Amino acid sequence: MEFITDITVSIDEADYKDPGRLKKILRLYSHEKKNSVYKVRGTFKEVENIIEQLSERHPSTPARHGRARWQDEHASPRVQPVDVSAVVMAYIEQKCATKLEKIQGKSFAIETHPGLRAGHNKASGTVQVTFRSRDVSSSSVHADFVRQRFITFYQRTASDMQVTSISVSPHDLKDLQKRFPQLLFEPSHNRYEVTGPFVHIAKLKEFLLQNTSNSSKSSVNKSPARNTSRRTLRPSSVPSKDPEEESCPICMEPIVTAEKETLRCKHSFCKNCLKRAFEYKPVCPTCGQLYGTLTGTQPDGGRMDVTTDSSPLPGYEKYGTIIISYYIPSGIQKEEHPNPGQPYEGASRRAYLPDCSEGKRILKLLRRAFDQKLIFTVGRSTTSGRNNIVTWNDIHHKTSTHGGPTHYGYPDPDYLSRVRDELKVKGIE
Repeated sequence: MEFITDITVSIDEADYKDPGRLKKILRLYSHEKKNSVYKVRGTFKEVENIIEQLSERHPSTPARHGRARWQDEHASPRVQPVDVSAVVMAYIEQKCATKLEKIQGKSFAIETHPGLRAGHNKASGTVQVTFRSRDVSSSSVHADFVRQRFITFYQRTASDMQVTSISVSPHDLKDLQKRFPQLLFEPSHNRYEVTGPFVHIAKLKEFLLQNTSNSSKSSVNKSPARNTSRRTLRPSSVPSKDPEEESCPICMEPIVTAEKETLRCKHSFCKNCLKRAFEYKPVCPTCGQLYGTLTGTQPDGGRMDVTTDSSPLPGYEKYGTIIISYYIPSGIQKEEHPNPGQPYEGASRRAYLPDCSEGKRILKLLRRAFDQKLIFTVGRSTTSGRNNIVTWNDIHHKTSTHGGPTHYGYPDPDYLSRVRDELKVKGIE
């Protein structure tokens, strides 16, 4: 899920020895100038890119101010710590270490207090994550960007996290760890607690159920002497049952024949379990196949305006540019939002597509997604930490014309196919 939103920063050209270089850097981004101050607006990634470019040379000491606005060379930046789920943070530290290192970079250290290496620390429920600068000359703005980048990644990870419990032998555990490297297996009261993304937990449960079913069916045709050597894999919550019983992947209980419902994808569930799951999202809880029309939680009253420009995007030099301008007004949250009855702050966003045949097809699909309220949602702003803000949902947009995929810009030859796949998952194709 995408949580990054547009933000605005102020840069005073009086703080820089080379105003021409500053102007050259900012010309690629949306900005306004009043007197000597530039108001720059963009995504978190775009603003971070600007900071990195400006940091290549230290700003001069301004004549009218005691220190540069972007950097205080005499103090290490202080960043507010973040309280997070101990379970999710344990998963991130052990399964997402590379991503964590990329987020913190060379100038900062992301630390968890108390540490999670000793498993008992998870019992408290939450831990605190701090951001320590390794370089006293690091800017406070850059430090806060590291914090927001972590929050964005944490929220994206936590929103898709699930925990289940299984009972397997040590030998079978090694096999499962190889089969499901995205999952974290930890011992817990003679069982194993498994943590990971929903889709991988679902695949694990399906694998265990198939293994149990195959073993049970095989036992009918085997003599007792040939069927006592191996213990089969199965979830701890599934009781012993005869070969004809089938377990519901949601509640993990045997499905009563009269209450069984089988989808087109051949996955079966208890009727009540499936009904509750479809109330949340009309997709198969096991494989993710869509059933019906998916409607999101985008607030009402928004606009999606489209214009074109003759300037090409990097990688699409033969074509012009499609400019999408989104506007979602402020309002009061409804039942489908996090805090019904409370006000939320609206948003204006701009995105870019190449004006080629494929770009035009993607534009039509995005229009359908907008009409189905799938482009935006109401959530938490990672730039300010405030709740009740209109944010992007999980359909990625190019909010910059330049900078490549790491800065939500072009060139990115795989972008159109990726966003098509994201839309297809939501039944838009």
